[in-house]
Amino acid sequence: MNHATDLRFPPGFVWGVATSSYQIEGAVTEDGRGPSIWDTFCATPGKVSGGATGDVACDHYHRWERDLDLMARLGVGAYRFSVAWPRVLPNGTGAVNQRGLDFYDRLVDGLLARGIAPYATLYHWDLPQALQDAGGWPERSIVDAFVAYADAVTARLGDRVTGYATLNEPWCSAHLGYSAGEHAPGLRDHALSLRAAHHLLLAHGSALEVMRANAPRAKHGIVLNLIPAHAASSAPEDVAAAQRFDGFFNRWYLDPLLRGRYPEDVWEGYGDLVPEVHPGDLERIAAPIDFLGVNYYSRTIMAHDPSAPWPSLRQVPFDTPPTDMGWEVYPAGLSELLVRVQRDYAPPPMMVTENGAAYPDTVEDGTVDDAARVAYLEQHVAALRDAIAQGADVRGYFAWSLMDNFEWQHGYDMRFGLVHVDYDTQSRIPKRSAAWYAGLIERQREGAEAVAS
Repeated sequence: MNHATDLRFPPGFVWGVATSSYQIEGAVTEDGRGPSIWDTFCATPGKVSGGATGDVACDHYHRWERDLDLMARLGVGAYRFSVAWPRVLPNGTGAVNQRGLDFYDRLVDGLLARGIAPYATLYHWDLPQALQDAGGWPERSIVDAFVAYADAVTARLGDRVTGYATLNEPWCSAHLGYSAGEHAPGLRDHALSLRAAHHLLLAHGSALEVMRANAPRAKHGIVLNLIPAHAASSAPEDVAAAQRFDGFFNRWYLDPLLRGRYPEDVWEGYGDLVPEVHPGDLERIAAPIDFLGVNYYSRTIMAHDPSAPWPSLRQVPFDTPPTDMGWEVYPAGLSELLVRVQRDYAPPPMMVTENGAAYPDTVEDGTVDDAARVAYLEQHVAALRDAIAQGADVRGYFAWSLMDNFEWQHGYDMRFGLVHVDYDTQSRIPKRSAAWYAGLIERQREGAEAVAS
């Protein structure tokens, strides 16, 4: 899979970059913003590497115009950002903080002035702490709170936003936040995580009606992180283990969203832990969407482990050089995943809403030669083109991330950006990967113009 810059993508294919609010904005106490669960989590000793916080992050709240100029120089056609719920509703519910909405109003106008299409994600993990104090996502009442929040944002930004995603990676919010304890709020209760997952999906489906009313010409969808699960061997127990992981990680979200039901094998596996599902819930969750966002980073290799609780799995190590996150570089998994989702679910048009890699970048003579990231991106863009050639209806690709940022429990140890950030000075240095991506976009644009003429 080489020479991705020479591949041709369908007309109108969207090339973008992505970020999220807590990872870049900083300004956590300014202009009426309330505390989020990540502010609380970061303040808890031992939760985040190096005791890092998002208090300043990339200072994007103050430097957004220069950051948009960076995007314009890259030539990207779209920017996927997230709105911080505690900026808009500091207490999670109640009075709207207009100063918080003003920031996103300026951001959207600034994108449009530069010819960059705004794609807004309403929830990328920074839940208002007040809502967590009331029980958070495991409580059914949070669904109404999310609908009111979605109403406030979409009423203000409206059709100026090209696409709205309700949620980013609900698996992470539910499992890492409420079961594994690795993300905010840092709880370890599997029953709570399953209730959280159900209410996240229910909030998504419940918000779509008001979002469409406020922004009828925008596209509305959701973003899932999906992982191909491979068996460690051909042994039946390992094949079954990979299927269980697929159910736990992928089908638990895909099936209710696109089939209107939870996967039966996973439901039975959870036993008494399954969430309470009210009449009409699954119909609301399966409300039609205009696009499905897919975040892809790697695959997993699974073996049966009878000593582990259900789903009775253990992850098998791989033998190739990993990214800084310890993830396998496996571009073929992207084409496999997209083709599988297309075949099994006949989804609405898909967009790859995140794809990228963390590597230990160094600045030498004012430049960052991140050759490993360039190779990663080139191989994955080629895999994406292969998936389209096999019939996957994919309409866009967003590189993660525009710039280095706060990487959750890893603090500032991991660098995913196309642009290097010096956190002491807040200087930005486009890396070699930024030049590569800009070149890819320009070649695609030139190819489209040549076809049109």
